[in-house]
Amino acid sequence: MRGSPPSRGIDDPPPVSLRVATYNIRYGAGMDGAFDLDRIASAIDELDADIVGLQEVDVHWGSRSNHLDVAQEIADRTGMHVVFAPIYDLPSTTPGAPNRQFGVAVLSRYPIVDFINHDLTRLSTQDANPTPAPAPGFAEAVIEAKGARLHVYSTHLDYRADPTVRRLQVSDTLAVLAERRPGATQILLGDLNAPATAPEIAPLWNALTSVTTVNTQPTFPAGRPTSRIDHIGVTSNVTITGAAVPSTDLAASASDHRPLVADLLVPRGQSSNH
Repeated sequence: MRGSPPSRGIDDPPPVSLRVATYNIRYGAGMDGAFDLDRIASAIDELDADIVGLQEVDVHWGSRSNHLDVAQEIADRTGMHVVFAPIYDLPSTTPGAPNRQFGVAVLSRYPIVDFINHDLTRLSTQDANPTPAPAPGFAEAVIEAKGARLHVYSTHLDYRADPTVRRLQVSDTLAVLAERRPGATQILLGDLNAPATAPEIAPLWNALTSVTTVNTQPTFPAGRPTSRIDHIGVTSNVTITGAAVPSTDLAASASDHRPLVADLLVPRGQSSNH
């Protein structure tokens, strides 16, 4: 367990026990390349998580995901609430069809009472000669869970070997986190495309505690993981009581990443400034 639960007065309510997870779902395609949302939903179900941050989510993107709203399809299969934050929002190639979208999402068993799609600095994969520029796709879901108000973020940082854009994205992330008043409960879930010790990622851990303090198992590639590029970070008022990378057949096959799960104790009654 990371540290001790925050001290509380005799009349303070007990903290809420939550399980959270982050999962890059590769739009629903598994290690075999097959698109199978039932398999992804089953992998999520077996996590028994209250809140899940998803990355690489298609919404009417194209034939690779059968033009489906993958975020809503997974929410329907798991019985969870969902919010989706597109990184890309492009016109359909079919007249009258919904826009083609790709981004991140947050699933929750508890009500999502507010949602913001923040910008991060990005290099677009849709431009032939991209330059770093602000673009959306950094989800913030405000969740009410048994009297606790949580700011839950789902993110996906740049995948390129050059860390420059990730460094800019971490700076942007810290600026977004700082928008909340002191004492807000914040949980960051994401594919950061770098290990926790990478210099460009390290500044995050000045504001958040990484679950690598209790578990450093790798998450990628799913079949035989060798790298821990998927991360969960929490503010200092949250206690990490456990963390794990599942080793089931579903976890090893449903996507090219394995999910990362953390058990937390979060304080009740934290306020928000919006």
